[in-house]
Amino acid sequence: MEKEYNQAKYLKLLSKEYKNINEVAEEIINLQAILNLPKGTEIFLSDIHGEYEPFVHILNNGGGIIKSKIDDIFGETITAKERATLATLIYYPKEKLKLMKSEIQNLEEWYTIILYRLIEVARKVSSKYTRSKVRKAINNDFEYVIDELLHSQASDENDKERYYKAIIKNMIDLKQAESFIIAISNLIKRMAIDHLHIIGDIFDRGKHPELVIEELKKFHSIDLQWGNHDICWMGASLGNKACIANVVRNCARYNNIEILEEAYGINTRPLSTFATQMYQNDPCTHFKPKSYSDTKYDNTDKAIIAKIHKAITIIQFKLEGQLIQKHPEYHLENRLLLDKMNLKEGNVLLDGKKYPLNDTNFPTVKLDNAYQLTEAEEEIVERLCESFKHSAKLQEHMKFIYQKGELYTKFNANLLFHACIPMEENGDFQEVEFLGEKVKGKEYLDKVNEAIKKVYFYPDTQKEDELDAMWFLWLSPNSPFFGKSKMPTFEAYFIDSAETHKEEKNPYFYLSAKEEICNKIFKEFGLENQEAHIVNGHIPVKAKEGESPIRANGKLLVIDGGFAKSYQEKTGNAGYILTYNSYGLLLSQNKPFESVEKAIKEEKDIISEIVVKKTGVIRKTVGDTDIGQKLKSEIEDLLELLKFYESGQIKQIN
Repeated sequence: MEKEYNQAKYLKLLSKEYKNINEVAEEIINLQAILNLPKGTEIFLSDIHGEYEPFVHILNNGGGIIKSKIDDIFGETITAKERATLATLIYYPKEKLKLMKSEIQNLEEWYTIILYRLIEVARKVSSKYTRSKVRKAINNDFEYVIDELLHSQASDENDKERYYKAIIKNMIDLKQAESFIIAISNLIKRMAIDHLHIIGDIFDRGKHPELVIEELKKFHSIDLQWGNHDICWMGASLGNKACIANVVRNCARYNNIEILEEAYGINTRPLSTFATQMYQNDPCTHFKPKSYSDTKYDNTDKAIIAKIHKAITIIQFKLEGQLIQKHPEYHLENRLLLDKMNLKEGNVLLDGKKYPLNDTNFPTVKLDNAYQLTEAEEEIVERLCESFKHSAKLQEHMKFIYQKGELYTKFNANLLFHACIPMEENGDFQEVEFLGEKVKGKEYLDKVNEAIKKVYFYPDTQKEDELDAMWFLWLSPNSPFFGKSKMPTFEAYFIDSAETHKEEKNPYFYLSAKEEICNKIFKEFGLENQEAHIVNGHIPVKAKEGESPIRANGKLLVIDGGFAKSYQEKTGNAGYILTYNSYGLLLSQNKPFESVEKAIKEEKDIISEIVVKKTGVIRKTVGDTDIGQKLKSEIEDLLELLKFYESGQIKQIN
């Protein structure tokens, strides 16, 4: 009875939007038509790591879709050079127009040809969408004109050409041709990718994570799965001091201090002053940044950065040690290494074995109380903490990441998460103690996700342990964001023995290569669909050593291929692009991208090689997607409303 009452109440509310039988019928017809349209294209990217230029190029070229459409349309009618020029114009319309204008003799004729080609490409990429959706995506200044051109019903090619020429002539006369080219190029890019998935790790290594986020903020349809590097920045923005030290150290390590200073206005001057004084005569050999490619740094700057790097690393170990001692439930005692050093003998006790130290200059470490900050270090940490918490740009970016992000996402029968679901050797889900509760599997991931959201969105109820947990999630072996036996930061800096640098992976990383384990995970997350896939990042696929991103008979796709330049020597490629359209899945492996400048001037696109192509017998429609399920539910409600109108239970308004 109560169910019937609630339904009637809901239908009365629905009747305010659809006031009579005609309006209901019209909407049902419209929704049924949408269900039969081809499924929109999804693009999956992972581990961007601040590499802005290749990232933005992939957005501009639609993950290779735009060039493919151009080849389909014009492959037999215009040259490869002309197709490359057209593609580059679409990717970078403002910049390419500026170059082209100086080379073109008959500008009006060129406008006529290029507009015709752009309209054909726009028509092709927008064909799977409703006219209404396309119009909403068009620049308002040209909405009517582009809509007319895309849906022109001219009786033959001659009529269509005359129609185009008339419009183009008016544009040229009104000095609007360039603006129109930019508008329609942007529409093509907008239509090429219907939805974007980012599978974690926007931050660290590359120079411009802030620009990556600015692009993501502008994107029309997106979801984010947090990675461990994102979690570290998220914790830092809330004032977790151990996370802050890790963020600053990573910026120094990869020669990216300007991210802090210039992008986010975080003052590192006190740290710089302290480091140059404290390590004045220390060459800090093992702390030289990974890259000196940026010519803005002279030799003096490089020496200062190395000293900053060492100073913040020691501060980091102290802050982490304090958290480990405070939280025995983290089970990270093996990371307490400062107090295991014997500076007189020049060694450190690690896992019951003594290893030589390659550096014994630790002027701020008192071995009888190794994890206590000096007064100067304490002041530096407090000032950095205030800078992070009060950086307007950083807080704006973190708000976006917290709002758009989740630990995992279920989307169109695919399960997306950055790293792992902790497992035991026997394939059982690992039980983990997190914030006082023992949880595993989906329950664990849900609890972590809830805690991350709570610590940000409900600061008034924030507990110290909850903020501390952000650091735990960054590097714990039991964290779904990390899942390795240790993060050997101390060993990498101070112990030359390679055996101490090894990271053992959680069993998930090799068990998930088995189809039955993937099926177990699907069941745990309510995804018992024969076409389901897990999509991960986090562990770079070493393609040059024969590793494959495709595992478990195609059930698992690992798409971290080395976006970050620091990985490319190991992986042999520059990342993967996973595309899921109405025909199926396409996984492509990228070659290193040179630069946006070369892409514009020399028309150098990202070269991708197809790794796997999975096509279905029947082309997928909107009705096969999550959105389709929602639309079907709406149709059922409208059909019920129709019955209520027909029976007179709800009065129509004509």
